[in-house]
Amino acid sequence: MTEFIAGITSTPWLQALAYIAIAVVCAVVVTALTALVVRRISRRKDWAKHLIRRARVPFRVFLLVIALWIALQAMTAVDPWWREFLSHSALIATIASGAWLFCALAIFLEDLGLERYRTDVPDNRHARRLRTQVLIIRRVTVVAAVLIGLGAILLTFPGVSAAGASLLASAGLISIVAGLAAQSTLANVFAGMQLAFSDAIRVDDVVIVETEWGRIEEITLTYVVVHLWDDRRMVLPSTYFTNTPFQNWTRKNSELMGSVDFDLDWRVDPDGMRDELHRVMELTDLWDHRVAILQVTDAVGGFVHIRILVTAVDAPTLFDLRCYVREQLVRWIQQVSPLSVPRTRVEHSETPLESDVPRTRAVPTDTLPDALFSGDASAALRGSQFTGPLEVPREARAATRATEAAGSAADDGTAPPR
Repeated sequence: MTEFIAGITSTPWLQALAYIAIAVVCAVVVTALTALVVRRISRRKDWAKHLIRRARVPFRVFLLVIALWIALQAMTAVDPWWREFLSHSALIATIASGAWLFCALAIFLEDLGLERYRTDVPDNRHARRLRTQVLIIRRVTVVAAVLIGLGAILLTFPGVSAAGASLLASAGLISIVAGLAAQSTLANVFAGMQLAFSDAIRVDDVVIVETEWGRIEEITLTYVVVHLWDDRRMVLPSTYFTNTPFQNWTRKNSELMGSVDFDLDWRVDPDGMRDELHRVMELTDLWDHRVAILQVTDAVGGFVHIRILVTAVDAPTLFDLRCYVREQLVRWIQQVSPLSVPRTRVEHSETPLESDVPRTRAVPTDTLPDALFSGDASAALRGSQFTGPLEVPREARAATRATEAAGSAADDGTAPPR
């Protein structure tokens, strides 16, 4: 046995193979033990399953490279040039695998944070904001790890490290030139960071951009992907959302109000149409029971303009609700009130007949038509949101003070006799 070991140590390539075999065996043993422990934990904890999925391959590669590097350092019988070349290659592989493992662990930790905030629930505004920020942080972390790894690999070369002083001396000029050359790219990067942490838009927000309606699908450091309603994708630079006005329909909540407009004949019955609106709204689950009113907003020329306002929980539901209301009222006009169909007429009459004079119908005083900003408590509250404090004229204030003074004097008995 002693002679066999001596023969191995005296032969360089046998010594290298022996050390490499020992390193591989040690790496496999450590990997197997670690995997056994983590798998036992994964039976009770879900985070261990995510750790195995994310970091299993980078961890094994990192352990194997470390073991091979140690084995190369222990080879004394190998040619010095080959030993130095292999050691340098192992060092580069160690730095690369270490950066890979760091990125995997960072993504694993970010996934744990994302699992606590679900976006498939109705009230998910806070979760969508955190998800947007975590995704941006993930991209920044990966880019930073890759850049640091590349820098560390370059510093292992003697020529690069020797030229480091001259590069640092000219760093100011290089940074100015690079900043001017990549001005738009850097602007988009900073705009992406601003969007992630200013809460202007979040993933899954419903927005109107370039007259298109869509949903924020992805936010990166340089661009934003908007999933349009017809399954198209609009890719916009991040600076678009910091320099151009846009509509965010889910900034605070997703509830929306929409309108359905009709241009009808003067013989339309608004009360009957209003009753039909209330009837059909009670038959659908698309309505959120907040607002459903019908108002005559214009009556000039040959048409009466009727506007219907309805509300829904979100933009897709509101679109379907508006189509539903439009279809039901069109059917009501065709079947119940055909005289309401818009038409253009020309009438010549010198003396109006008695039958041509329209008769007005008495409207009960105890019932008032629907109103958006008056009529009930919710409408009055809605109107108060768009009304500021009213300024009382100076003459009115003086008259009010005189009246109050006269009243107080009369109560005290000090009023002058008339």
